Order: sequence, then structure tokens, then C-alpha cells
Amino acid sequence: MTLAILLLIALALLFDFLNGFHDSANSIATIVSTRVLSPRRAVVWAAFFNFIAFLFFGLHVANTIGKGIIDVNIVDKYIIFGTLVGACGWNIITWYLGLPTSSSHALIGGMIGAALVKAGPSALVWGGISKTVSFIVISPVAGLLLGALLGVIVYWLARNSAPFKVDHLFRKGQLLSAALYSLGHGGNDAQKTMGIIASLLFSSGLMGSTFEIPFWVVVSCHSAIALGTVFGGWRIVKTMGQKISKLKPVDGFCAESGAAIMLFISSAMGVPVSTTHTITGAIMGVGSIKRFSAVKWDMAGRIAWAWVITIPAAALISATAYFLVKLL
Repeated sequence: MTLAILLLIALALLFDFLNGFHDSANSIATIVSTRVLSPRRAVVWAAFFNFIAFLFFGLHVANTIGKGIIDVNIVDKYIIFGTLVGACGWNIITWYLGLPTSSSHALIGGMIGAALVKAGPSALVWGGISKTVSFIVISPVAGLLLGALLGVIVYWLARNSAPFKVDHLFRKGQLLSAALYSLGHGGNDAQKTMGIIASLLFSSGLMGSTFEIPFWVVVSCHSAIALGTVFGGWRIVKTMGQKISKLKPVDGFCAESGAAIMLFISSAMGVPVSTTHTITGAIMGVGSIKRFSAVKWDMAGRIAWAWVITIPAAALISATAYFLVKLL
């Protein structure tokens, strides 16, 4: 491997670290805000399940990212550089603003921006892009419906139980639901960086004629996202845990479980969905079954706007980075 390729792999793993750092809020916000676990224990819990997720999921999402967003034949080190600068840049901006946006869509936007500058619209794989973009709507709506459905079922089953007993039961239950959500998070999000690194290796002739995901790439990406989760993005934890809707342990259990179900399904389908969108929708769904005003819809609207502009914003940063590095 050349020094340039090694540096790009390091940049990709930095993105994966930022992904875990940025999206750690998704994994731990509910369990921290309900005080089931302290922040320190929560991040360790989430990081562990982020890391071991590769034992439970295939590599369908990695293959989608690797060859289902842009034409793998136009990929070179400049495309990868632009993609990663766009994704990392947007993640840092939204972390600073405390907005739980999608690292997945930032990465996809980065790929699109660099590819458009190099080869124009013909370089885009519209089938993969349209499927991914459609899940900007599908994943939060499905998360909302699943969270609300589980909330209705659980509240009905517990209607005659003492509040103390319900709280005690679901404090334990949240350990399970948070673990399942973190598995889904690691299984979907870490694979996106695997796809980027594999594209780089394939385009550089280091993989032969068959596109595949080497095992060392799998382990490296899961390690990076787990490490990022350990450090945690506390600005976003506050937004996710309290600014959308106040949560109790039973609410956290329902939100995490609903989001986990959606992530498991999408990973099996090979769709690189936003874990952020999914858990946010689930929190809204659980909050809304108590009363409509329990959800802080103004904050939800601010988050939704950030979702809409993520792909074009990351694409713009990526396109600029690609153009500048080519000039140099």
C-alpha cells in the first residue's frame, strides 16, 4: 500500500470514530436520561455491543455503500478524500450545533458530491441512491410507528400494575433494549465505512477482480466506531434524551426496542439507514401516545430540517474538497 492509501484508510477510520462519537447519543441518550445507567457505564455498554455487531450481521450494507451509490469504476483516492472530508466536516458542524443528524447520509452526500465533480450525473447509481433517500422518510416514520405500537402494548399490559413495579421492571428491560439498539447501530453504521475502504482498495488494484470486504477492515471499522462511542457526543445526548420528549424507563425501553427492530430489518435488506432518524422517530412515537404535546415539535422540526439538508450540505463540502485537492 502507498502512503496516500494508508492516510485515506486512517481518514476513513477517523470518520468511523466521529460516527460513533456523533451517534453515541442515539445509543445512550435514552438509558442515560432515564437514569438507568450513568453516562460512563452507558457508553461502555453501547460500545461493547457496537463492536460485537459484526458477529450477528452480514455485510449487505457495506456492499451497498461500496458499489451501490456511485460507479465503483470511477473511484480513486481523490473521490475517497472528498467523500470523507465532506462527511467528517458535516458531522463536526452538526455535533457543535447539537443536532442529531445522520452520519450515514453525510457519507452518502460526500460520495455524491465528489462523484458529480469528477464524472457528472452518469457516475451515480440512482437505484441505490433512491432507496437510501426514501428511507429518510421511511426510517423515522417506521421508528415512530414501532415505538408508538410498543408503547401502547406495554402501557396496556401494565395498566393494573403499580408504577414502582413497572419502573423497576423496565429499568432492567432497558439494559436489553439498549444492547439491541447498539447492536443494530454497529451492524448498520460501521458497515458504511467498510464499504468506503473496500472501494478504495478495489479501485487501487489491491483486491483483485472481485469486490469484497476483508476481515481486517470489518474489525477495524467496528473498533473505530466503538472507540468513538466511548468518548461520546454529549451535546447530542442532551438533545436526544430530554429536548424531544421526557422519558421514563418504560418509554426508553419501547423507543429503543422499536428502533432496534427497524435497524435489524434494514441491515438485512442492505439499506444504509440513519440510526439517528430511526431512534428520533421512535422517541417521538412513544412520547405522542401519552399526549400530543409531550413531544416538543419545534425541536423535532429543527432536527427534520437538518436531516433534509445533510446530503446536499455534505455533498457541497465534498465537492469543494475534491476540487481543491485536484488543483493541488
